[in-house]
Amino acid sequence: MNTTTAAPVVGVDLAKNVFELAVADENWRIVQRHRLSRRQFERWFVNRQVGLVVMEACGSAHHWGRWLRSLGIEVKLLPARYVRAYVRRNKTDAADAAALLEAARCGEIEPVPLKSVEQQGLQALHRIRSRWVATRTARINALRGFCREFGIAIVPGSRAGVGQIARLLAEPDPAIPLVLRGTMAQLLEEIRALEARIGGLEQQLTDVARQSPACATLLTIPGVGLLTATALVAATGGGISHFRDARHFASWFGLTPREHSSGDTRRLGRISKRGDRYLRTLLTHGARSVLRAATAASRAGRPVDPLRQWALAIQARANHNKATCALANKLARICFATLRDQEPFGVARLRSKLQRTSYALSA
Repeated sequence: MNTTTAAPVVGVDLAKNVFELAVADENWRIVQRHRLSRRQFERWFVNRQVGLVVMEACGSAHHWGRWLRSLGIEVKLLPARYVRAYVRRNKTDAADAAALLEAARCGEIEPVPLKSVEQQGLQALHRIRSRWVATRTARINALRGFCREFGIAIVPGSRAGVGQIARLLAEPDPAIPLVLRGTMAQLLEEIRALEARIGGLEQQLTDVARQSPACATLLTIPGVGLLTATALVAATGGGISHFRDARHFASWFGLTPREHSSGDTRRLGRISKRGDRYLRTLLTHGARSVLRAATAASRAGRPVDPLRQWALAIQARANHNKATCALANKLARICFATLRDQEPFGVARLRSKLQRTSYALSA
């Protein structure tokens, strides 16, 4: 970035109701500081000529970034993890705003692309589904615990377990006390309602995937299903131009190893687990599914493609969990290549994944 600019540069520390501004001149020296309310913040930018606004990529940052761009102001969002190193002495709103100006001068920090309204809406759908699934799991576990207290063992699996509990409550003389049966029936109704909501939301995601070329490309990759494809498009907008290479893309998920090296000694550890935990979880679960299917196919004597053979070789050399992480890393790099080249990985998988019609989680 050029170290001089005609219009002032403003570092903004965002909050819910209070906004801290640090205004720098063409030499990047802070000449003004302001602490504004939300309404004052909006008026301040409307009435002034600003060249660049620097903010952390945090809550509401993308909204304010889109609003500032609509005013013709350049916006740069920086990762909060990298800005933290520039905070001097104690952490305050004023120190955070000044740190943003210092971090903006570093050419090594890659800014975060602004998300569109559609991207954020799609991400919100994924977050809502995750919370509904977590609530459903908690309700099922509660029912299992209640049954265990009365000596009833519930079979593993959500579908079979919920069905068994429903049959127990339908019996005329169950082992479950009468005082508890009504409340447990209400929990079952809540689980059914949550499953219906999750199914409807997945139908929405399927409709989005059918209309998105990037989703269609990602769905051709083994281990990448509806959730992973739509979550990736929501996070990246279907473009990967701001990533240097495939390894940079995989490191964005936290799937590359930690490194602690000095001189001629290079130490690589476990995966870093930095970046978006939700996306990393989806890729890891997809890799585990691919590896499990490859193991079953190999034992049955069925043919296995080169990608699965590579994963099975790592599993034989190391262990299952390491092979899963390695395959998740490989899948991330394949996602990068397919989005970069805009070419599918396998058309047959695309047809089967987009023809899904049932979204029920249990019978």
